[in-house]
Amino acid sequence: MVNLVAAQKPLMNGLMKMAGVQPYSVEIEPGTVMNFWVPCETVKKPGKGEKKVTHLEKPTKPVVVLVHGFAAEGIVTWQFQVGALTKQYSVYVPDLLFFGGSITDKPDRSPTFQAEYLVQGLRKLGVEKCVVVGFSYGGMVAFKMAQMYPHMVEAMVVSGSILAMTDSISVETLNRLGFSSSAELLLPNSVKGLKALLSVAAYKKLWFPDRLHKDYLEVMFTNRKERAELLEGLVISNKDATIPSFPQRIHLLWGEEDQIFKQELAHNMKEQLGENTTFEGIQKAGHLVHLERPCVYNSCLKHFLASLYAEQVNK
Repeated sequence: MVNLVAAQKPLMNGLMKMAGVQPYSVEIEPGTVMNFWVPCETVKKPGKGEKKVTHLEKPTKPVVVLVHGFAAEGIVTWQFQVGALTKQYSVYVPDLLFFGGSITDKPDRSPTFQAEYLVQGLRKLGVEKCVVVGFSYGGMVAFKMAQMYPHMVEAMVVSGSILAMTDSISVETLNRLGFSSSAELLLPNSVKGLKALLSVAAYKKLWFPDRLHKDYLEVMFTNRKERAELLEGLVISNKDATIPSFPQRIHLLWGEEDQIFKQELAHNMKEQLGENTTFEGIQKAGHLVHLERPCVYNSCLKHFLASLYAEQVNK
């Protein structure tokens, strides 16, 4: 029987190419390959005697990197944002390691590890500076990128995420939502489990036939062993948690009804991060704010980006 989620991938790929991005794989080092969606204008046709593109042109517009969360690969997460941005920005959408075909034989599973390899991949694509937009798990990776590579990351937009998943935040969140572990919440292995995840992630109740849930599980939740290890590598002890000093502007763009990382966490984070950080809430949206209210989300995102680059011009 045809998997309905897999069957729509060619259509998605075609729409994304029309929007201005196309897939490209980067071998960061032997044993580690990261897949990206890159601006079509950076991809030149193979030369004579070449079977495939071996290098890309540098981006010609300001770069925006969209980093996905834990329950879907990059282009599925950001499908409603890409087309809104590509006219003014060079958009890159990575699949983090163990998502969307990106793989590594290295044993590290920390957000720092993801951030390091993502930066290496972007550099191989000719990216020197960028604004990073991170959702949920991708937000934690984005914070690490900004902390370790401040000369590359000019600013951040973060949605439904936190600086780091501490013991206390993990326990409180799971207890409040009624899950026994992060894997039970974020790595569902049944239609019932996926429905439970969607019920806490979305503001409005979503209905899909069980067949579609089953097909989504089959396509989007691959590399289960490695992803379980990523979840284990995410949680740090409270005593090891620190608040970095970020020189970049940070915009927290939140669904006001987010039940996973509530607004209060975002407001606390804003106070901790200081005067370079701003907060903006979107009504009638939960954790999946960019999917539930894409037009409003895109408008807020584009406004922040425009103000950021206007500031740079006026300096």
